[in-house]
Amino acid sequence: MNNTFFISSPLEQFEVTSFVGLNAPILGQFNLSLTNLGLYSLIVVFLVLSLHIVANNSHKLIPSKWSISLESAYASVHAMVRDQIGAANEIYTPFIYSLFMFVIIANLNGNIPYGFTVTTSVIVSIGLSVVIFLGVTILGLQTHGLHFFSFFIPSGTPLALVPLLVLIELISYMARAVSLGVRLFANMVAGHTLLKILSTFLAQLFTTSVLVFFVTLIPFAIFVALIGLELAVSVIQAYVFCILTCSYIKDAKELH
Repeated sequence: MNNTFFISSPLEQFEVTSFVGLNAPILGQFNLSLTNLGLYSLIVVFLVLSLHIVANNSHKLIPSKWSISLESAYASVHAMVRDQIGAANEIYTPFIYSLFMFVIIANLNGNIPYGFTVTTSVIVSIGLSVVIFLGVTILGLQTHGLHFFSFFIPSGTPLALVPLLVLIELISYMARAVSLGVRLFANMVAGHTLLKILSTFLAQLFTTSVLVFFVTLIPFAIFVALIGLELAVSVIQAYVFCILTCSYIKDAKELH
């Protein structure tokens, strides 16, 4: 018997597919569909809300483990906001905390076998990045007015170099609209693609022969370690996403 290795495209796991669709030709080919992206986005929101409902400790003297865990997460985010934006700007803590919980639950939820990782969708990652960029820009204009544009002129710049540096700073600033989301998207896609390729190879090796089965246990142990690494990356990327958002807010508030 000729054993061949067949590997489906590792990028198939990131495709957005429709589960249920509704077409209405009378409304100009109006289409309403529930996709895997929409379903898992709703699941992420449901999990975030459910965690906080379960962890509600309003009527208990002794806090539960869930309550302690979420309070620790909130304290960490609160410390991040104080360190990055300043104690005078703790008003942004609820926003950063909500962002952190959505991203981390979306990342971790995507590590479940046969699941869909919401943050591997360009629409979600870049969409969050662009919305944050627009919000930060509006915040800067609201706080400083036209003086906000001095952000693009470094102090002490010779007059002859002002046009060139303004162009460079403007391009650098506009890049924030996508760089935040691309960083999250690229890291999650790379990790999941690697795990998909390795798992396909290992599945084929385990079914080849008894001898190969036992030999494959060694790379399988490495594969399990990579799964743990991917879980760590899911948490780290949520933290990095939020800390960079704090940095952008600080720049808008202080113009440096």
